[in-house]
Amino acid sequence: MKPGLDDLYAQTLARSERLPYFLDIISTIALLQEPLPTSGIAELLGIRIYEVVNVLVNLQAIIQVPGTDNMPAIPPSATFLPPKVDQADSLHIRVIIGTGLFERSESDSATRLGREALGGHPDSPDLVHALADAIYSRATHTASLMDLEEAIFLYRKALPLRRSPHADRWLSLNNLGTALLVRYRHTGTMADLEEVISLHREALELCPSPHPDRSTSLNNLGCALDRYRRTGTMADLEEVISLHREALDLRPSPCPDRSSSLNDLGDGLLDRHLRTGTIDDLEEAISLYREALELQPSPHPDRSASLNNLGNALLDHYRCTGTIADLEEAIPLHREALELRPSSHPDRSSSLNNLGHALLVRYRRTGTMPDLEEAISLLREALELRPLPHPDRSPSVNDLASALLDRYLHTGAMTDLEEAISLYREAVELQPSPHPNRSSSLNNLGKTLLDRFRRTGTVADLEEAVSLYREALELRPSPHPDPSSSLNNLGNSLLECYRRTGIMADLEEAISLYREALKLRPSSHPHRSLSLNNLCNALLDLHRRTGTMADLEHAISLHREVLELRPPPHPYRSSSLNNLGHSLLDHYRRTANMADLEEAISLHREVLELRPSPHPYRSSSLNNLANSLLDRYRRTGITADLEEVVLLYREALELRPSPHPDRSTSLNEPGVSLLDRYRHTGTNADLEEVICLHREALTLQPPPHPDRSVSLNKLGNSLLDRYRLTGSMVDLEEDVSLHREALELRPSPHPRRSYSLRSLSVSLRYMYKETCALPHLREAITRCEELLSLLSPHDAVQRSDRAACLDDLASLLQKNFSATRRQEDLTRIKMLKEEASRLSPSASST
Repeated sequence: MKPGLDDLYAQTLARSERLPYFLDIISTIALLQEPLPTSGIAELLGIRIYEVVNVLVNLQAIIQVPGTDNMPAIPPSATFLPPKVDQADSLHIRVIIGTGLFERSESDSATRLGREALGGHPDSPDLVHALADAIYSRATHTASLMDLEEAIFLYRKALPLRRSPHADRWLSLNNLGTALLVRYRHTGTMADLEEVISLHREALELCPSPHPDRSTSLNNLGCALDRYRRTGTMADLEEVISLHREALDLRPSPCPDRSSSLNDLGDGLLDRHLRTGTIDDLEEAISLYREALELQPSPHPDRSASLNNLGNALLDHYRCTGTIADLEEAIPLHREALELRPSSHPDRSSSLNNLGHALLVRYRRTGTMPDLEEAISLLREALELRPLPHPDRSPSVNDLASALLDRYLHTGAMTDLEEAISLYREAVELQPSPHPNRSSSLNNLGKTLLDRFRRTGTVADLEEAVSLYREALELRPSPHPDPSSSLNNLGNSLLECYRRTGIMADLEEAISLYREALKLRPSSHPHRSLSLNNLCNALLDLHRRTGTMADLEHAISLHREVLELRPPPHPYRSSSLNNLGHSLLDHYRRTANMADLEEAISLHREVLELRPSPHPYRSSSLNNLANSLLDRYRRTGITADLEEVVLLYREALELRPSPHPDRSTSLNEPGVSLLDRYRHTGTNADLEEVICLHREALTLQPPPHPDRSVSLNKLGNSLLDRYRLTGSMVDLEEDVSLHREALELRPSPHPRRSYSLRSLSVSLRYMYKETCALPHLREAITRCEELLSLLSPHDAVQRSDRAACLDDLASLLQKNFSATRRQEDLTRIKMLKEEASRLSPSASST
């Protein structure tokens, strides 16, 4: 006998004893030496066959509750046998029921018997309801939507046959509500959910205090108000918590259902925490889950569920606080839950998913690859246990895709990325509108398409991602509990669009979306820091485009706020340190304030300490620290900084072997520092290595890779340096060709077009010097004129760049005058020099 089931058996028998001839039939079966067919039992007792079948179908509830299709049910203890049956006969009952009438499958047998009985008595409420129970039980085993639909049809048929004050109306209301709730979770049809709530409200009204079933109705209604997760209505969530609190009060220890109410109340508080960020709700949920677990020692049949609940809550606590002890406790809890759910257990897939997810979280903290590989293995097994049309297949599809995406980001294996995209597409197809989780799957698919765009530059992926994010946002109107995630995701995709095309409307919409998301995440919200980060990044882009110092100052202020929200040991503290370091470096480059640069270096050193090998983002931190030190070297000339920069870039490159998706970036970075060292020392080996690194980077960025133009420019610059050293026209010609291609990849209004114009203009000047071919000079003048048009005379940031451009253009026109003697060139040269003089620092200070 399993602990905790005695009360369930008692309740089932108590309901069955009201059936006509129940005790006579069950006693007869017990006393028979050989199994009799239902007709034989009816003839022996002088009753009708359907009355025998009715008793047996109802009795089936006792058999099926603790068993599965592959594991026989554990029969009730002798304590609860009917009074006319002694303990010696109990085994005989079990043998006859188990091997005579229900040999193949309890639910299949009960369904067959129920149909047989109902055929002769179609309006019997007990038989209709009993058949519905049997078919519903089969639906829970097979995930058959057809069985579920038939069960709902029969429950509906039974309900009007049990009008109030029928003693079993409460049972019919609850069972119909439960079946409809299952269908809602499969289809997302709001009408089902609304009906479920209505049914359970009526059932609750039939159980005024101190009715013994009131706590059950309170729990059922609380579960039905799952509507909150769809609509975001806080009133529903508050009612859920209130209902479960009342149910818990009605189930003091040692009530066998207390653990169930503890878990349900914990779930409600956890949902409220996720909505409001109130840590007290999370702490109380953990406390409730711990008590529930204590009430379910092994081998309690529900212990695995409580282990999972506590493990998931501890993971949430870890995400809020970064306390590694929470994560380390959660993983063993999920392992124990999995051990309690062997291959035949119907909930094994849930435990596989939960353990896989916990290991994935630890991998993201530590970078330990065995955790990631085990997570993928567990999530694959979970998915195999949820073949179509399993109602939980789509969550498993999403979870496995997420783990594969992590492995792609670590290794760069395109097969993982392609499989993740394929899985996310399946999840979207499995969740047609109005499925409540469709928006989440749309967001996930959008994210992976963005990752593929960043790798391949395929614009169709970017455009599809934007479209998916817009649909997801439409599915989360206010007061949906999580519109902020969709706002942020759409903002991220539009920011990518802006960085590709330079269209200001995309950047402005992204900023607007980020601001709206931030409003929905007040100071107590657990994800406020994410929204702050996104807004900061967009403001930095805006600053880099317009030069407005207020945007940069605001970004720095916001990054400092984020850092305060992530004190040690918060798992995302390193990201916040990184972002603040980036913005301070931008501030230094604008103001030349050494304090900004020194703080940026200090922050990036702290980040690197928080990301020891094999942390998946260590390579990024190595690059960021190197970038800051390179700026200090260029300011101070301290050779030690340059040498450290080279070492840091080399370590980052080693951590990104092919086909790592960021290898091309790491190839370009050391190239920059080696070029600086070559210019400092004149060591030809450095220059040759630079060219080799940039060529490899370019090979890894075939069209239409979004960063190809960067590699084209860098390779062109290094070839120009070698031309200056050797005079090789081959290098100069390739340099011009590379800069032309880069410029074509940066059409107006691309934010980096001005850089390509400047680089091409310089290269064409050298080409004219070598060839004296006027077309080269004229093109150089044209490129320089376009660059000048992009540099506003009224922008303080662009003031020095415009002055330099004016001087360059004047020099080019002077060469043109020397070759052509065009008088208008002299007029323009005079005007250009006058404006350059007005823009000079000495002129602006007077």
